[in-house]
Parts: sequence; structure tokens; C-alpha cells
Amino acid sequence: MAEDQQERQARPVPEDVRERMRFLTHELDRHNYLYHTLDAPEISDELFDAMFHELAALEEAWPELRSPWSPTLRAGGRLLDGLPKKPHRLKMYSLDNVFSQREWNDFLEKMRRAYQGFGPFEEGFYCDPKLDGLAVELVYEQGVLTEAMTRGDGEIGEVITEACRTIATIPLKLRGEQSMPELLEVRGEVVMFKKDFAALNADQKAKNKKVFANPRNAAAGSLRQLDVAVARSRKLTFLAYSLGACNWQPEQACTSQTELMQRLADYGFLTPPNGRFCADSQQVMDYAEWVRTNREEFPMEIDGCVVKLDRLEAQRQLGFTARAPRFAVAFKFPALKVATLLKNIEIQVGRTGVLTPVAVLEPVAVGGVVVSRATLHNEDEIKAKDIRIGDTVWVQRAGDVIPEIVGPVLAERGSEVLPYVFPDKCPVCASPVYREPGQAALRCENLACPAIRLRSVLHFVSKAGLDIPGFGEKWVEQLVQSGRVRDPADLLTLTVPEFLQFKRMGETLAAKLVAALADACANTSLERLISALGIRHVGTETARTLAMHYHDLEKLSLAREEELLTLRDVGPEVALSVRHFFSTPANVELLAKLRRAGLWPVQTAKATAVEQTSAFAGKTVLFTGTLSISRSEAQKAAEAAGATVLAGVSKKLDYLIVGQKPGSKLAKAQALGVTVLSEEAFFALLKN
Repeated sequence: MAEDQQERQARPVPEDVRERMRFLTHELDRHNYLYHTLDAPEISDELFDAMFHELAALEEAWPELRSPWSPTLRAGGRLLDGLPKKPHRLKMYSLDNVFSQREWNDFLEKMRRAYQGFGPFEEGFYCDPKLDGLAVELVYEQGVLTEAMTRGDGEIGEVITEACRTIATIPLKLRGEQSMPELLEVRGEVVMFKKDFAALNADQKAKNKKVFANPRNAAAGSLRQLDVAVARSRKLTFLAYSLGACNWQPEQACTSQTELMQRLADYGFLTPPNGRFCADSQQVMDYAEWVRTNREEFPMEIDGCVVKLDRLEAQRQLGFTARAPRFAVAFKFPALKVATLLKNIEIQVGRTGVLTPVAVLEPVAVGGVVVSRATLHNEDEIKAKDIRIGDTVWVQRAGDVIPEIVGPVLAERGSEVLPYVFPDKCPVCASPVYREPGQAALRCENLACPAIRLRSVLHFVSKAGLDIPGFGEKWVEQLVQSGRVRDPADLLTLTVPEFLQFKRMGETLAAKLVAALADACANTSLERLISALGIRHVGTETARTLAMHYHDLEKLSLAREEELLTLRDVGPEVALSVRHFFSTPANVELLAKLRRAGLWPVQTAKATAVEQTSAFAGKTVLFTGTLSISRSEAQKAAEAAGATVLAGVSKKLDYLIVGQKPGSKLAKAQALGVTVLSEEAFFALLKN
């Protein structure tokens, strides 16, 4: 094989072959763009196929001449070993939502306030439909597609390059004669048009295969297949709407979202249909109403419209919160509502013991999604809405995402339909249930309840926890039901022979599961472990704050409530929950077992050259007033220099950094003798 390759490389390439391959590559790319993006084909499918097969044959004979953007790369015949994960260069954020003109006006006012210090706020927005698909990032180097990733958790995505190459509306090479950016990350949505979704489900049903609940699930499932041919066989469409990282030359850079959307179209991308510039707030409202009225006419599912400040420099200055941009919002439409039969109410017991009623419905399509179950939240909601088993009920998708029951259709209620009585005992372990003062939820207080054990172990291994591969719900159920696993720490002591006692468990899988557990013990970060413990009200952001401040679980377990309250992201409810968790005997025993099993990460202080010499290394800081940059950017700069950002003024605060129009924090800091720095002094110290 190596000799054949050497002979091929040594042989001269006939110029007519080289020229023919160039011609076919260019023409096939052009006709693909005409057909799939412009919907204006110039040649028949038969002629396109003939040219494609000719190019494929030439590439097989002369593989060294294959272009990195060859149309044959769309063939999608590969089987992948797995989907690797990779961090995004720039985080992919979600969008905040508004549902009414009042909420839109409130968001606009927040934008104005956040923009103080940057100059006069100028209205001017770019609006387009909010697509209901899978968010994807495409990476182009020198204009050639080199990588594609899912959004993932916003910071780390799955690599789906090969699947995305099969999507005809994704350019393998950016169009245009102008010089291309060295790096350009194009972000957008992969969707499946309604007609293509209907055809796919009809085909799946005819073959007795899985029928998809909605076009978004179909698109996501297609792209995450390890058999790339699956993605090619399904009609997917990519629509571009923003950028990630990019290295523009000064003359290439866009100045507005409107200009950027035209640039993306010039590069060969489809963009969301009917996007337009709106000069002021009223035009935004008019546009949102137009999209809502015409939503059924769009070829893909949409659930609202997206509103962005048009000026890109204003977008940059406003920046982001922890989860969403300050310069953009999703204007969601009122949910679609349909009637169906409420067949039953089931009670689920969560990992914190909360009893959650779930409605079992006669399956019904709501806005393109087949709904058969919906949460009823708690006993009070059932009583307030007077929902009864046997009722015909109105069902809608809240925010066009989560199914919820609006209420009963009283005109269709029969005399035999009786009020629902909420159980006073846990449906799993039969222990009495109780309600905390001021809370709506009823809880099972039996920590040994099998449902609580199961949910807590499932959370521990889930993506929100340690993200241990291989531990699906069915395996965890077997482990808990067997009695071998009574809490998350028991997982870490499992051996290969113990796994082999379970049905359908082979030696290879058993060894992989044990190795995954060992890897978790060796490499789990403290913030992940804190998140995995399932402390009420403690999510990933709060877990990160706690890990940065306390460095290990022993120090965190000793933290007092008033001390916790000084941290960012920690309010009274969170502080109380943390103290309750670490003072509960069962949890103390769990932590001891985790330590004995070797799962005891220590958050080491970062030791970059900047931090070692920074005036803020190991210090606590807090910002108040209007700064010349966004608050999140200032906090990141402080953290990069080794500081911890607190949520409030206390004796533990080292520096209060003051911008324009500081609030009451300044007086409190001065009273406590805290060092006060102007914004200019803060940046001057950062540079030293």
C-alpha cells in the first residue's frame, strides 16, 4: 500500500486531468448553491449526478488532487467511533425571553441603563424569526470549512463536522472573490422543514422505526448519529444568523447586524427568512406581530422572533450576563392551545423528595410536538385550576417549549368526574409526606426512599453532575434496585465481577464502567462535585463560586451562613440550603464515603504569571456604579488577576471599585474601612 502511494505521488499529473477536476469541483459547488440555496437550478439531477460520479472517479485515481472543499465530501459514508467534545473559542449563549410589549419595553430600558457611560443610546434593531432547531457553530479557516460543533452546554460542544458536510446549504468553501478571513466562526441553526419532517416520519412509520416528536428532535438526532450516512439521507437545512470568533481585516469588518446578514448571504449561506431592520421600538412590535400572524406560513417551525441591537459596536459594549446577551432578546409568542383528555395523574418523587404530579394525556399535537404528558407542578395548582382525572383539558406549550395544562373544559365535564385528592403518603415508600412552611411542594422525608436514592444517583452521574459516560437510567435503576448502590458513593466501589452479575453486561462494558468511575475519582473538579451533590438551589454557576472560594468540601462544610451570603450568586435561600445539606447526618456520612473512595478534589489556586504578580491575587473585590465596560467584563478581568468577586459589602471585602453614580455600597464600604478604588485606579493596578 505504501509503495502504491509513493508511486502515485511520483507520477506526473496530466494537466487536462488537473483542469477537469478543478472545473468539476467548481461547477458542482455552483450548481449545489443554485439548487439548494437559491432554489434556481440550471441543470437536471441526472447531469449533476453524472458530473459528481465523474469527479469521484477522478479523485479515486488521483487522490492527491482532491480539493479540501470537494463536493464529494458531502457523500457521508463514514462510520464514526464517537463524537468528541471540544470547547468553543467564544461561549455560545442562550437568549432571555419576553412575552409582551411591557416586557419588551422593560428589556429595552435595561439595555439603555446598561449602556450608560458608552454615549447616547441609539435605537435601531435587526429582527428575524426565532428558529426551533439545533444551534451549530461552523469553523472556516481561510474560507474553507474545517470543523462543526453543536452548542452543547455553551462552553463545550460535540464535534459533528462530517455530518455537517452532508448538509447541502452549508458551504464547504465560502463564496466570493474577496480575500477571506483567516478564521471565521459562523453560528446558526440546523432545522428540518415541516414538509421534510412529515415525509421523514411517514417513512419511519412505514419501516416500523422511531417516529420523531418534532422537527428539532429529528434534526438533532440526525446530526448526532455515528453513521454519517443518516444525516445525508435526511433533508436538513442550515440558516446562519451570527458569528463566534473571527479575524477580520479592517476593511472586511461589518459595522451592523444588517450588514453582517448580507455578508453571510454573500458567503453562500441561507439566513432566517424575512429578517429586517427596524428603526425603533414600535417597528419591532409591528414586526413581531407580523411574524406571529404569519408563523404558519414559514417553511420551518418558529416560536417567536429575535431582536438584536443593530450596531455591532453597541453589542460588544453591552456584552453578556452569565447566560445571555444584554443586546438581544427572544420575543416569544403566546402558546398554541389544544384540547385533549386527561387520562390519569401520576406522582413522581424527585431526588430532593418533592412529589410532582404529572398529567397523563391522550396524545395530541401542539405546535408541531406530540404531547402525552405534562407537569401539574403541585397540589395547589391542581386545586386552583380544578383539574380532575377524566376532564377534557386545554394543553399548551409554555413559551412554546414546556407542555402545561391551562385548565379544564368545564362544558365537557361529566357528573362522574370527581375532584382529585393528593396523596398524603409517598407513592414509592409509603412514608408520610410533609410541606415546609411557605412552600407549595409536598416532600417525602424518608432519605432511604428508593425513588430519592435513584434520582440522586442519576443526578450524580448525569451531565449536570459528574457526567460519567455509560451510566444510563436503566443501568442505574438496576444498581439501585439490587440494593448494591444506596447512595452515589457506592457507585465508586463497584468492581467488574459485580457488574457482570447483571443481565446484558459483558466484560468489555463492565471494564469501561469501572474505568469511567476511576477517571471520575481522579479528574473530577470541585465545582462539578458540588453540582453533583444535588444541593437544593445550587446550580453550576453557584457551584463554581463556592469551589473558587472554599477550595475543598471540608472548608465548604464549615462555612457559616453569614459568610456564604457575602459571595456572588449566594442569597439567603442558597446559604440556608448549603448549611442544611452539610449539617444533615446522612450527607456527612456520604461525604466521608466519597473521601474514602478517593473522590475528594481540591480546587488549586491558579498560578499564572499575571496572578503571581497582581495586586489582586488572593483579594476580594466588588464593583458598584456604572463602569466604562460591562460589569461581567470587569469581573472577568478581576478574576483573571486572581481576585474573588463578592456579592455584597462585608468586612471580608478588600477593594470596592467605584464607577459613576455609585450606590449605597460605597457608604457601607467606607463605614467598614474597605479600600475604595476608582475604575481608573483599578485598571492601573491591573497593568502593573
